[in-house]
Amino acid sequence: MRFRRPELNGRRRRLNGALTIDDLRTIAKRRTPKAPFDYTDGAAEAEISLARARQAYLDIEFHPSILRDVSEVSTDRTVLGGPSVLPLAIAPTGFTRMMQTEGEIAGARAAAAFGIPFSLSTMGTASIEAVREAIPEGRAWFQLYLWRDRERSMALVERAAQSGYDTLLVTVDVPVAGARLRDKRNGMSIPPALTLGTIVNAIPRPAWWIDFLTTEPLAFASLSEWDGTVAELIDTMFDPSVTFDDLRWIREMWKGKLVVKGVQSLDDAVALTALGVDGIVLSNHGGRQLDRAPVPLQLLPSVAKEVGSDLEILLDTGIMSGADVVAAVALGARSTLIGRAYLYGLMAGGQEGVERALSILSDQITRTMRLLGVTSLDELGPQHVTLLSPYTSHHAD
Repeated sequence: MRFRRPELNGRRRRLNGALTIDDLRTIAKRRTPKAPFDYTDGAAEAEISLARARQAYLDIEFHPSILRDVSEVSTDRTVLGGPSVLPLAIAPTGFTRMMQTEGEIAGARAAAAFGIPFSLSTMGTASIEAVREAIPEGRAWFQLYLWRDRERSMALVERAAQSGYDTLLVTVDVPVAGARLRDKRNGMSIPPALTLGTIVNAIPRPAWWIDFLTTEPLAFASLSEWDGTVAELIDTMFDPSVTFDDLRWIREMWKGKLVVKGVQSLDDAVALTALGVDGIVLSNHGGRQLDRAPVPLQLLPSVAKEVGSDLEILLDTGIMSGADVVAAVALGARSTLIGRAYLYGLMAGGQEGVERALSILSDQITRTMRLLGVTSLDELGPQHVTLLSPYTSHHAD
């Protein structure tokens, strides 16, 4: 018997004890005030879409092959014309410094350290240029919301191009804001408002507040300061009249890889293939827009069969483990995006927390592949996965 040397660094000790993304979520909830935690954790209305997406992954059945040499396993993959050490990218998330003040820079640096792309949101709290400077050798993607003011939208696209972002993600599932009831109940606003409730909630979380109040004030990098709720901001700025014609216009303007995020039907995937985009993200916005929307994982097999040879398919919503990622790849995804999983790590411990989240996912991906009897992502296929979930996408007669 020997005694383990104690870890004196409190943050490191916390993170070392986290063995799953759910463990990081538990730490994040303990350390983060209710309003920003719920903004990250919550979804729209009754949160049915998010629950179904998570359940779909829980109901997966794997089919392993035995007696394969899995001493060497590769998780590398070319994604949208560039290298990715894992079939993962960090998803674009808004207001990120509100969750933890290291924000997007922490996420970008962690992504670069793991050799995966980082996506910056239009609603991010670090500038296009600052993120690029933080990861001069890393891959940076920019996510665009088309605003009513088209000139301001395209000015952001031009800045991203000049800064060396190689991929543009155009999010198309937010004509108006979803009804995120947790935010309404919490009085969630930008910037955070100090009420009696938030002060009481802050008492057991002094580290978050000290950090928040002693670092650079929260501000949007891509727009002027805002004083109101998140939903009011979205409904004021975002353009509900966006159509396929706007995508054609962006395709002409943007010289890098173009990906459309928020695809939720086979018909739309086919239409986008004809338009000439490089990729799509099957996504219901993490369940944060239309509740009861299709489950992306369950939509994946039919979309992959129909258009998988014409464009790259990425997937998000509900991913909480490396096994989830492996299942998505087996069913036809070129790569996946993680939003909440990364933010739980960020809230739990800044950049170190994000690195811990990516380390957990990386280990789980590699271990799952070995146990399935495959040594590369290209060996994964539908034969390795059965979807047992009772939820199926279909149209009512």
